[in-house]
Amino acid sequence: MYSGAVLAGGASRRFGEDKALFVYRGKPLLLWVLESLRGAAERFLVANRPYEGFGVPVYPDLLPGADSLSGLHSALHHARFPWVAVAATDLPFLTREYWDFLYEKALASPHPVVAVHGPEGHPEPLMALYHKDCLPQVERQIREGDFLLRRVMEVSGATYIPAEEVLARFGEHLFLNANRKGELP
Repeated sequence: MYSGAVLAGGASRRFGEDKALFVYRGKPLLLWVLESLRGAAERFLVANRPYEGFGVPVYPDLLPGADSLSGLHSALHHARFPWVAVAATDLPFLTREYWDFLYEKALASPHPVVAVHGPEGHPEPLMALYHKDCLPQVERQIREGDFLLRRVMEVSGATYIPAEEVLARFGEHLFLNANRKGELP
């Protein structure tokens, strides 16, 4: 069993409006991501504003000012289960099958992070599973002013799943990160 956290705290500057609430194919982007986490034993949002009507708790950043790292910190702090699926609100093509696949990998992993490499070969930190054991590293980085999510993976250790395996199984749309409205198909 794992927890599911959607990080919805971004400013959406490039998007032009709150992308979490942007209606895409009949429902808000946030709802697409929340629904992908329906296999989680608990689901919640991490945001510094209220998102009512989604039927899940909303927790603010406990250590604000560190961008997505603040969101990861709050997600790890509030999660009731050791593994936490952490997703950005602008990834509408994530699926329950994807999270189940990652969780299977997590159960077999010797590392506290399980992440996929994107098509360009870089790890994708906002569609990954983190173990609560990462919390001290996240707190240390925030205190030291190092806000890189990838550093958590580097220091804590991570199991990386190759992009080819993920693309073959789930398709290229899985990685679509909607920073601008025009990027949505």
